[in-house]
Amino acid sequence: MSEKETSFDPADHRVVAEQRWFDDFETGQRFVLPSRTMTDAIFLAFQAASGDNHPIHYDAEYCKRRGMPGMLAHGYQVAIQTVAGAGVFPFLVEESLKAFLEQSTKFLHPVFIGDTLYPALEVDEVTPGRTTGVVGMRATVHNQDSILVLDGRHRYLLRRSPAAAETSE
Repeated sequence: MSEKETSFDPADHRVVAEQRWFDDFETGQRFVLPSRTMTDAIFLAFQAASGDNHPIHYDAEYCKRRGMPGMLAHGYQVAIQTVAGAGVFPFLVEESLKAFLEQSTKFLHPVFIGDTLYPALEVDEVTPGRTTGVVGMRATVHNQDSILVLDGRHRYLLRRSPAAAETSE
């Protein structure tokens, strides 16, 4: 083996090399998550994972008889579009993340099969503690017509940077 091959360290294999700590976040920072069109496959995968078998989510004819344009996405199916792991945030905080504290959601508009969703997280809370801090984020999902279909919050507990933690002791 060459020296290059033997010097590989899996701990250095990161999507984002520079880690962020609580002190590196400020309100207004935005984390866009990948857009996704709600397809048959996504509906089926959610049904399999959730066990929800109500026909409003999985029977196109049932929905048509009730005047809907298609199958209605389950609220949790929409909420999971805001999972931070779909974007860069968890890679930024691999060393500092202590806990995902809470999540809340308001469903503002129906989502149907074929809709394309555009989720995002935006820092709206930075609450310091002695060695940790809470970063709160507004979670939003818009559809292809720019309608806000979901408004919610996430809160994460992050370690403070080693230097900041030392000065606060």
